[in-house]
Amino acid sequence: MQRIKGFTTGSLPTFVDVGNNFASSAILEDNLIHQFGQVGKRVVFMGDDTWESLFPKKFYRSLPFPSFNVKDLHTVDNGILQHLYNTMVGDDWDVLVAHFLGVDHCGHRFGPDHPAMADKLTQMDGVIRSVIDRLQNDTLLVVMGDHGMTDTGDHGGESQKETDAAIFLYSPSPMFHGPPSQNEPDVVPQTDLVPTLALLLGVPIPYSNVGQVLLPLFPPHEQTEGAVGGLSQLEALWINTKQVNRFLETYSGMAKDIPPESLSRLKSEFALLSSEFLSAVREGRSPSPQLASSLQAYLTSVRDTCRATWARFNPLKMAAGLAILAFACLMCFILSELSLVLIRENGALLKTPVVVSLTVGVSVAAAQLLIRGYIEVMWCLAAAAFSSELLFLWRSRQLSTSTVSKNGTKAPKRVSWLTLRHLLVPSLLFPLLRCASLLSDSYVIAEGRVVTFLVLSLALCIPIHLNWDGLLLPPSHDPLKSAGLLPAPALSPSAVRKESGTLLACLGLLVGSLYLSLSFHGCREEQGSCQPSAFLSPLSRLQDNQLKNLHYVLAVISLGLWTYLLRCFLCHYGNLNSSGGTVFTARWILPLLSVCLGLHWAVSATPEDSFRNLAELIHLAQLALPRVAFCLLGLGLFLIWLDPLTVFVKTRTQASAKSLTLPTPRYRASIGISPQAELHHLIPQIYQRMRRSLDDGDLSGASEVDNRPAVEAYGLGTVYSAPLLLFSGLLGIGLLLLHPEGMALSFLLLLLETGALLHIHASSTTLSGLHGKYSGGFNVPWTPVVLWSLAATQFFHATGHLPTFPSIQWGAAFVGFPEGHTGTILPASLVTLNTFASHILFAVSCPLLLFWPLVCEVRGSRGRACGDDGEDAVMEMRLRENPQMFSSALLQLSTRYLLIHGAQVFASVCAAAILRRHLMVWKVFAPKLMFEASGFLVSSVFLLIGVTLVLRVDVAVGQWFKRLIPDVSR
Repeated sequence: MQRIKGFTTGSLPTFVDVGNNFASSAILEDNLIHQFGQVGKRVVFMGDDTWESLFPKKFYRSLPFPSFNVKDLHTVDNGILQHLYNTMVGDDWDVLVAHFLGVDHCGHRFGPDHPAMADKLTQMDGVIRSVIDRLQNDTLLVVMGDHGMTDTGDHGGESQKETDAAIFLYSPSPMFHGPPSQNEPDVVPQTDLVPTLALLLGVPIPYSNVGQVLLPLFPPHEQTEGAVGGLSQLEALWINTKQVNRFLETYSGMAKDIPPESLSRLKSEFALLSSEFLSAVREGRSPSPQLASSLQAYLTSVRDTCRATWARFNPLKMAAGLAILAFACLMCFILSELSLVLIRENGALLKTPVVVSLTVGVSVAAAQLLIRGYIEVMWCLAAAAFSSELLFLWRSRQLSTSTVSKNGTKAPKRVSWLTLRHLLVPSLLFPLLRCASLLSDSYVIAEGRVVTFLVLSLALCIPIHLNWDGLLLPPSHDPLKSAGLLPAPALSPSAVRKESGTLLACLGLLVGSLYLSLSFHGCREEQGSCQPSAFLSPLSRLQDNQLKNLHYVLAVISLGLWTYLLRCFLCHYGNLNSSGGTVFTARWILPLLSVCLGLHWAVSATPEDSFRNLAELIHLAQLALPRVAFCLLGLGLFLIWLDPLTVFVKTRTQASAKSLTLPTPRYRASIGISPQAELHHLIPQIYQRMRRSLDDGDLSGASEVDNRPAVEAYGLGTVYSAPLLLFSGLLGIGLLLLHPEGMALSFLLLLLETGALLHIHASSTTLSGLHGKYSGGFNVPWTPVVLWSLAATQFFHATGHLPTFPSIQWGAAFVGFPEGHTGTILPASLVTLNTFASHILFAVSCPLLLFWPLVCEVRGSRGRACGDDGEDAVMEMRLRENPQMFSSALLQLSTRYLLIHGAQVFASVCAAAILRRHLMVWKVFAPKLMFEASGFLVSSVFLLIGVTLVLRVDVAVGQWFKRLIPDVSR
């Protein structure tokens, strides 16, 4: 066998099991690099330093260069070129690996159509020409790529443009022996390159490879003198077949997962082939021409059998997982229906299932250890979850038959929460329709537009339903009521018209936001001629200066409007008058964060060839500005959590302060400081034991002229929503920092859409109250919750994301860290925050659905609908009248939101399970499941953060009242 030198340039494909920069560890499985060392070949490596961690101590000599900084186009390539040609002319190597990275990094940073890409490709062409000129006759040149590239310059997914990579082989000696046969595939699997290169370079084929040698690289007949590798096609096939059979025998003896009938058939085939080949060798005759075809058929059969075996599914585990998910969704529904009962029981319904789940899990683990000798953790967790769910369902069924009366005794009452009418809520038909559609790959591909249509359709149902019930317009004039024969309605026609107008205006704003958001969608490979939005490209990739300036101006305006609208809300409702941490964040940190973000965009868009004299300063700004923004963001969120109150207390006279010791003094939570705002927005403080006011004349120090109360509390009406809204807005700017600059306009549309949804919900609630059909309590109906969850999915697509791996915006990992990372947690966290930004914002701000009708009740006197005739609107202070109702409403809202997202995960699991043999399962359904599950986890975490922030504000409000009136206990 003639041994030749091998030279590889580019990147080895994945048959060497190359890891990625986020999680690189040594490869322990047999591979080509290991085999080169086993036979004493001197392997010299230069280029991407990832190889050092993948193949430690495997190289005769190595010249690694830092590779993690995706914005660095030249360090690795220039380092290779400094040593490449000198190494080639030497005689101290057998295999030379040169891994260039410039083209890969250029694609990530600028895309495939940027002039920088043309420069790097031209450079690589020159390198290949120079290498060919220096090749010796016994050297094989292999130029290959480890992946392809999408239209945006990225990779890592399953599209054809990413998985297809070119390979170029050249040797000064004759190498190819005729054209490929008709049976030769157009696309060569990467596994087929392993045995081919191994035999050409004179090393054993790696143990676990099931590839098939490429026959055109070997002579068709007996060994030919001077042929590369020195093997004929039949000899190469026989060596390949023996290696595959050895692996099959070893694997089948250990794994036991290959079907016995298939294993027996393959063994019989190999025995016949082996007998025929060895007989021909012993007798000194040429094997039959059909033997080569039989060997190829055997190799193909082994590969197909292994693929079918390794792609098997466990129906029992799948069914168990589906059952657990289904019961979990049912639990969320029951918790939402029995939230008030659960709060009154102080969580007793949950204590026993937790104890039982722990007991069952430990028991199953002990049984497995005794019977099998090992513990399968997944079955233990499944048994624990399933037992706790069943016990919870049984106990909730018993608990639902009774409620607590006002005096604390239990009164029997049938609550049939399992009846069909509870599940067939009209607004739930939309998420059910979406869940059913997840079984269609066409729907998943076009999900961005379909979810936009669902949001619009459900929003249009609100005014239609109100008009159907006669709530959208004032009632018609009735002469009997005018004559006094019938009681007059307790509502103002002008108030109804105002609320109806507000609802329709917000509906128009919602339609406009949804329509414009379609301009920010990305494209999947399956969508054919679809072109991704121009706003998805960073400013540094744009070549047209006018277009770049336009995008930057739109981004800065959008960022400024985001900040301005947040401050306008806080200023309008009097939440910027105090001196607490939240107000400091709104006054200073919020605008400073916006300025840092705008400057960061400007610096990032600066071309490298501009301002050469200021290159170091620009590099420092690219590093410092985003890090300063991260610090400001963390400081602002911490201050909001530490001091969430935005209430400013003003006492009129010192004498009036003595009146604070009275058990029921009167307070007013004013909206603004200006006299006009005080006249139009008089909000009495309604803390439960202070709600009933005394006459102002009875309070010492009160003014007899303006009849004002002794103490005025500004911003008390929005004490819960103000810090939550500021927290969400600040978090939104931080998430925008991780996106391309063009996404600022999309984030502004997100803010407008959420405002429109909140006002539509508040207006529909107010209209029901004005017509006397308000049912009381603080429960949030299903419709706004469904709209909120659908909007989260809709803006997942409107921020350029898709449930595919190529759509992941990996550049987020390098915001503020252009030189790369030393660990994996930080970059993975940044990419996660970027990918699920819409889920985060909608989850953390979900409690606003509870507060917004109370915030907007100053527009219409909903208090009169509740039987409080003559009282001023008290806004969010109404929540403190009944703490149990408040807690119940928060629990119900949270469980309903989680139920909708959990149902989407359940539907994705069903789709992947039912369609597991579908052609598109790994391209469409499996990635969709992974993104839905990840989005659910992220939504759950940030929903918990939002609810916890509300509870933190509630504790702070209670402490504020205790300090204000020490003698009144809560």
